[in-house]
Amino acid sequence: MSESSVERAIAIFEAFERERRPLALKELADFCRMPASTAHALVQTLLRKGWLYQPGRNKDLYPTRRLHDLGSTLLAHDPVLARIEPAMEHLRETTGETVIFGKRIGTQVGYLAVLESERVVRYSARVGDMKPLHSSSIGKALLSVLAAGQARALLAEAGMPSVTPATRTSADALLAEFDAGRGDGCFATHGENVPDVTAFATPILLNADWYALAVAGPSHRMAAREHDIRAALTATREALHSS
Repeated sequence: MSESSVERAIAIFEAFERERRPLALKELADFCRMPASTAHALVQTLLRKGWLYQPGRNKDLYPTRRLHDLGSTLLAHDPVLARIEPAMEHLRETTGETVIFGKRIGTQVGYLAVLESERVVRYSARVGDMKPLHSSSIGKALLSVLAAGQARALLAEAGMPSVTPATRTSADALLAEFDAGRGDGCFATHGENVPDVTAFATPILLNADWYALAVAGPSHRMAAREHDIRAALTATREALHSS
């Protein structure tokens, strides 16, 4: 299946993000793995619409501020992020670790907001990252609110490959883990998605839809503070549900 024009346009902006400099048309075509003619047509459209410009006489290209302004406007009016971001800030301050807000998108987890820990050694993630349902703490939290049959069907559709040696690849084992985690409403991964990273997540009901908040960090730090981190997540969930 060939890539759509939308996917190719996104790839162009991701190339600029990755390279962090003006790029020539040939470089864009190479980085995005598309024919030069396709890259040229897309670039001409983006130039005409004001998304790209040429910052010098050598015809290199770079995004205009329009992309930043559009993103800022959209973020400022996002009803979910406006509600969740203060809670994420407080959770990061309380735990000292990276805080992630996500939602199920199809058969994966999409990261909608990330506040990284200010510590030098930390778990790093980016908004837009997509993670498996079965090996991420957010995925487990979101699966836990589903009926067992629905969760099992999603796992069968998505597959349960080994992401790390610690990944659980049995639906029966994962569903049993959900039963054990419903006590405090927190669900954990211990090196199942990223080696030596532990994460705890809890489901959050906002606008009649399910999201999840997670705290993630190096396993040695997380293990030492597991009780406090679980308590902080539980308190955050209850505060959000009561507001």
